[in-house]
Amino acid sequence: MKKILLTLAILSMSLFADFKTIDVAEFEKLQKEGLPIIDIRTPQEWKDIGIIEGANKITFFNDKGQPLIADWFFEVGHLVKDKKSPFIIYCAHASRSKALGEGLVNMGFENVYELKGGIENGWIKAGKKVVKK
Repeated sequence: MKKILLTLAILSMSLFADFKTIDVAEFEKLQKEGLPIIDIRTPQEWKDIGIIEGANKITFFNDKGQPLIADWFFEVGHLVKDKKSPFIIYCAHASRSKALGEGLVNMGFENVYELKGGIENGWIKAGKKVVKK
């Protein structure tokens, strides 16, 4: 019974948070509204593939796939002022951004968006351009 109550409590908490997967059109709309965009991929991925114009390059993982939690939150703190502020994250295929987004919501962030399909299967497949910086 305790496990059921705990599960219900956790599920109900996530109902108040907002983690949404958005398509390219919604991404562009929110980008025009000025939402911060954070590319969580690695520096090598930025170099190889490029980034979405206007995105902030703040890697979440080192080259061994380990999270850089303290560094990431320090950098993100300059863009996202509080846990209610909306922002967009993306990675290559949306697997890392989905995991990170769900983790952020569980930490109390209320308006986290992620790009459906990431930069490769979402943005580039939709014919959108990337920049190399």
